[in-house]
Amino acid sequence: MLNKMKNLKPSNFFALILIGLGLLSPLGAWAQDWSPTKPVRIIVPITGSTNDVLARLIAPKLQEVLGQPVVVENRPGAGGNIGADMVAKAAPDGHTLLIGYNGPLAINVSLFDKMPYDAVKDLAPITLMVKAPQYLVVNPASGFTSVKDFVEKAKANPSKYSYGSVALGSASHLTMEMFKSAAGFPMTHIPYRGAGPAVTDLIGGNIQAAFFVPGNVQQFAKEGRLKLLATSGQKRFASTPDIPTLSESGYPDFEATSWIGFLTTGGTPQPIIERYNREIVKIVRSPEITKRLLEMEFEIVATTPNQFRDWIASEIKRWGKVIKDTGTKAE
Repeated sequence: MLNKMKNLKPSNFFALILIGLGLLSPLGAWAQDWSPTKPVRIIVPITGSTNDVLARLIAPKLQEVLGQPVVVENRPGAGGNIGADMVAKAAPDGHTLLIGYNGPLAINVSLFDKMPYDAVKDLAPITLMVKAPQYLVVNPASGFTSVKDFVEKAKANPSKYSYGSVALGSASHLTMEMFKSAAGFPMTHIPYRGAGPAVTDLIGGNIQAAFFVPGNVQQFAKEGRLKLLATSGQKRFASTPDIPTLSESGYPDFEATSWIGFLTTGGTPQPIIERYNREIVKIVRSPEITKRLLEMEFEIVATTPNQFRDWIASEIKRWGKVIKDTGTKAE
């Protein structure tokens, strides 16, 4: 043992002394030392969405601190499962990240009869970055004037209206299913591959309604190209104080939250996860990025890996109940 200690570098020997004294945790020391040795990929399992916007906000900042290129790749499909599965099956070496959301992490577990990966075991949480309620938004030409009017017209014309979502199994999808169940109206679901095409079709009148996070629709609402009817949160958005919540509109306790976070491959060493958590949380809480996120009406969360793991577990149960209660399954 003494011979091994003689061969230690002075810096490592000093670190061991500090660890022994409880002044420096080995995890913190190793996490600080880890850095990627090749380009890092951030997989976005959906296109034209706030996930993509956030990935491209974080990537250049992460590149600065890691010293390696950080590349954003869109891999949409199967309600986010294709992109999530890529990360689940990647080498657990910290070079592949997922910017995940409700769908592939919590909803699809119950929505799909068979999953290509285990959302709990095959993916390692890094941090839950942001959360946000959604708007119930409609095409102005549809004639919907309020939540009450929306429900009455949907009930009276069961085959006339359809709604879009950013992806099969997304919060955008399941929130409308929750609302359909609560209000008792029928409406055909049209899933898209991202918010971009869904919003485009809503503006064009090809679909009549949808649930979207603010960053996807607020500008179009200001321009009069879309109409906001309500929000899915427990309180009104500060930027649109005149838009009521669904809870205020006759559906007490109705709440549905969209969320986005970073993960990596299951089995990735903890020091790598801790390094990413520290850097991403620091970036998210920087004045520049905080300003952008607040402008998009996001609540900044920036959790620890364990807090994010607990959140995913609770969301799997919550959305699983919604899927069971509504009878929703992957088309």
